[in-house]
Amino acid sequence: MDFLQNNDLLIAGLAGFSAFCLILALWAILRKPAKEEDESQADVLSRHMMELSRANSELTGRLAQLHETQDRAQQAVNERLQAQERAITKTLDERLANLTHRMGEGLLEQTKSTAKHMSNLTERLAVIDTAQKNIMDLSQQMVGLQDILSNKQTRGAFGEVQLEMLVTNALPPSAYAFQVTLSNTKRADCVLHLPNPPGSICIDSKFPLESYQALQNAENDQDKLLATRTFKADLLKHIKDISEKYIIPGETAESALMFLPSESIYGELHSNFVDVVEKSYKAKVWIVSPTTLMATLNTVRAVLKDARMREEAGRIQKEVMTLLEDVERLDKRVENLDRHFGQTAKDIRDIQITTGKITRRGEKIEEIQIGDESPAEDLAPPTDRIESS
Repeated sequence: MDFLQNNDLLIAGLAGFSAFCLILALWAILRKPAKEEDESQADVLSRHMMELSRANSELTGRLAQLHETQDRAQQAVNERLQAQERAITKTLDERLANLTHRMGEGLLEQTKSTAKHMSNLTERLAVIDTAQKNIMDLSQQMVGLQDILSNKQTRGAFGEVQLEMLVTNALPPSAYAFQVTLSNTKRADCVLHLPNPPGSICIDSKFPLESYQALQNAENDQDKLLATRTFKADLLKHIKDISEKYIIPGETAESALMFLPSESIYGELHSNFVDVVEKSYKAKVWIVSPTTLMATLNTVRAVLKDARMREEAGRIQKEVMTLLEDVERLDKRVENLDRHFGQTAKDIRDIQITTGKITRRGEKIEEIQIGDESPAEDLAPPTDRIESS
């Protein structure tokens, strides 16, 4: 750009100098005495006209050279800008292609990983079902387990430990917390941190073993009826407590989980106490066993992964929009630069028009014929007119 501006200044200076020389020559001719010793006025005029013509020719040649240099410089700048624009466009295309490729590969790998985890989950559930059947077959032979679980505190600790093992094996550490104190000063055994909606879900472990054993050991209808009422009352109390303590509007989700650490109790509940299950649904307390809790936790993990993917997709979309804004800004700047070069070309054309006018005026002056025998008085009136003007 500095080079083009220097050329413009040089061309303007040469044009002004040429005009100055022309005026000076005319002034010298018109101010010269009528008679000189060595040469006549015609010879002086002819010589000055030749010098002026030669200077004008040299000026025209220099202007042509400057114009040619200007064209070459402008062409070089245009080629350089076009090359840079092609390079930038190619770089942007490559980056977008790489980004798209990486996103596709990431989504494909995530899909494969999810399918693999689901397959593993199915296999694990099948293994768990088989193991659970074996445990149910061997439960009658484990007399010592009844002694261990006869204490309520021991049963509570057993359920909490089993709940902790299931949660820690299924979810990342940032997705859960144990023994969390809520705003109502109630402490939940476990809280699952999920995005809104649904929000954080509380899990409380309950183990109504005594009423269940009484129901299983009932020998007559009266004992069975009494054990049934006791078992139902215990479960309904647990459901009510969980609904009142661990469902807080604005802080937790609209539902909570009650964890039963025994598949046999869970099976008895869903087989013979359907009304209790329906009341739990109305209270928005979902009853889960170790097997169903594992399935629920895997669903929670899928929800967390989906939320993370949406967050990353939002970030990628934001970066792409920023990149498009940069491309638009670059296009505007290239347009401004092209407009500047157009103005430069217009200035050069205007200078060429001016130099053409100067050349034509010089040719007209050169065509003036002044005779050798013309008296000095014949030149006086034009001199007076020029001086007066």
